[in-house]
Amino acid sequence: MTSVAPAQSGSPLVGPSVSPAPVAPRKTPRPSVFKRGLEPWLYLAPAFIVLAALLGYPIFQLINVSLYDYRQAQVSGTAPLRFTGLENYQKLFSDPQFWTVLSNTVVFASVCVILTLLVGGVLAVLATRLRSWVRTTLFVVSLGAWATPAVTGSAVWLFLFEPTLGLVNKTLTAIGLTQFAGHSWTYEKWSGFGLVASEVVWCSFPFVLVTVYAGIQAIPTDVIEAARIDGASMPRIARSIMLPMLRPIVIIVTIQSIIWNFKIFSQIYIMTNGGGIAGQNLVLNVYGYQQAFAASLYGLGSALGVIMTALLMIITLVYLRILKRTGEAL
Repeated sequence: MTSVAPAQSGSPLVGPSVSPAPVAPRKTPRPSVFKRGLEPWLYLAPAFIVLAALLGYPIFQLINVSLYDYRQAQVSGTAPLRFTGLENYQKLFSDPQFWTVLSNTVVFASVCVILTLLVGGVLAVLATRLRSWVRTTLFVVSLGAWATPAVTGSAVWLFLFEPTLGLVNKTLTAIGLTQFAGHSWTYEKWSGFGLVASEVVWCSFPFVLVTVYAGIQAIPTDVIEAARIDGASMPRIARSIMLPMLRPIVIIVTIQSIIWNFKIFSQIYIMTNGGGIAGQNLVLNVYGYQQAFAASLYGLGSALGVIMTALLMIITLVYLRILKRTGEAL
């Protein structure tokens, strides 16, 4: 018989180890597809409410007024308000002057957008190669032009290009170009548009300069340095490295420039004295002002405002569509 040794006093009795029963993990309830789809819209709801209050209601009123024969008599209450439907739009589309003004606006805005992007982009690339004090001077001078009100800038530009006392005509005459003695830059149609476009570019390119320069500073320096070591010139670096990496920023400044230049008013109105001789320098904004306020045709002016809004939305959507087809991330 085998003897079992008694357990010593004070020592615990050790029995067979028993592993605890496994506990099933608690399943967290997954949100339904409906809740997952609704949640982003709940976060965006405050912004949509603000936009609806600030933009939706004015646009609704603009469309509403465009459907009535709304003149000074209706504003003062001396004549009843008459619903005309699409008659105001039919008047505009059948008016040859409207199509002339629309073509003027498209050409003028396109030239201003291209020149603004070109000047601002070139100066932004150039600023990366300048010394600190030169770059600071460039930015201070450029931001001064950007901060100048449109009315003040237009008055200064008119003074510079004044036919008899203007600095530009005096300088051109002094270097032997005598045909510019007493030359009026606003007398001819495209000369007037060119003068206004130069002022618009002057006060608009700093926005492109600052924005694009900030984007260039975000590009890793080792990428640019590697290209320089490989012997790439600065124009090649700007075209092959900087531009592809700056496309999101270029999209923003292009859309902003299209909207700003398409609805130019102050520069055209001041520098061409309300649209030039016989309205040769009219653009849509100035034309709409003449119809709505000078002629008191508020319904017709509202219809023109609706057309301008629709055109800007179409141009922006087409531009974004083209970028999306080329594979750009929007």
